[in-house]
Amino acid sequence: MRDYSQIRYEIEGPIATITLNRPDKLNAYTRHMAREIADALDLADADDAVRAIIFTGAGERAFCAGADLTPEGGGGPFSSDAPVDDLSDDSVRDGGGRLTLRLFQCKKPLISACNGVAVGVGATMQLAMDFRLASETARYGFVFARRGIVPEACSSWFLPKIVGISQALEWCMTGRVFDAAEALNGGLVRSVHAPADLIPAARALALEIAENTSAVSVAMTRAMLWRLSPTQHPMLAHRIDSRSIFRLSKGADAKEGIQSFLEKRPPEFPGKVSRDMPDFYPWWDEPDYE
Repeated sequence: MRDYSQIRYEIEGPIATITLNRPDKLNAYTRHMAREIADALDLADADDAVRAIIFTGAGERAFCAGADLTPEGGGGPFSSDAPVDDLSDDSVRDGGGRLTLRLFQCKKPLISACNGVAVGVGATMQLAMDFRLASETARYGFVFARRGIVPEACSSWFLPKIVGISQALEWCMTGRVFDAAEALNGGLVRSVHAPADLIPAARALALEIAENTSAVSVAMTRAMLWRLSPTQHPMLAHRIDSRSIFRLSKGADAKEGIQSFLEKRPPEFPGKVSRDMPDFYPWWDEPDYE
């Protein structure tokens, strides 16, 4: 297990928990934290025993209070200070976007347990997660317009898909901080919980997935729903659906899924994400994907 300095990575049963661990700084985001999160995701993706990943923040006040704007946070407040003429230069790339793209590529379900303040990148990183649960004390803010910048971390792609364009525009254009009840009403979060109930609720959801589903099926489903829903024509979804059903229906997991249903018992799926993904995965790397 890695010895991280700004996050904690813990495994209990089939669930990995990644805790943003700078409570004295309200878990403010740094480039170093981003690298540690990416490394922990690599560990979880490679571990077939891990079936779901929960994200939360250390302490009782914050999930993540946005980017650390102090020198300790990594230098310039938002981007590199190095002079760049070519905007395609790698140094121009937004660090929050690098993180959300890595979250997007994850093979395991991602569950956010937002335990307090989540503004800036603290809010946008959660958009790439599959389920967002909130404590009653959670506060969200897409505050970029109040800082003279724009939404980052690919949130212009994620947020409208989750809450709709009108709600996304309101939250981003006003830049105001809003509470968990408004987040629930606006479709940003799945459910709101008393602080003591937040992690148990996240674990219950993770266990429901882990104990009842095929890991290969879930990995494929996650990739299909995130990647195929924005495409312009359903034919691409039909193509991937068809390939997936054809391949997976002949596998050991499908056999076990049917047998366990007929025998009225919990399934014991043998498939492993590390070895049993369909041969056309990842299909988006194909030259004719679009």
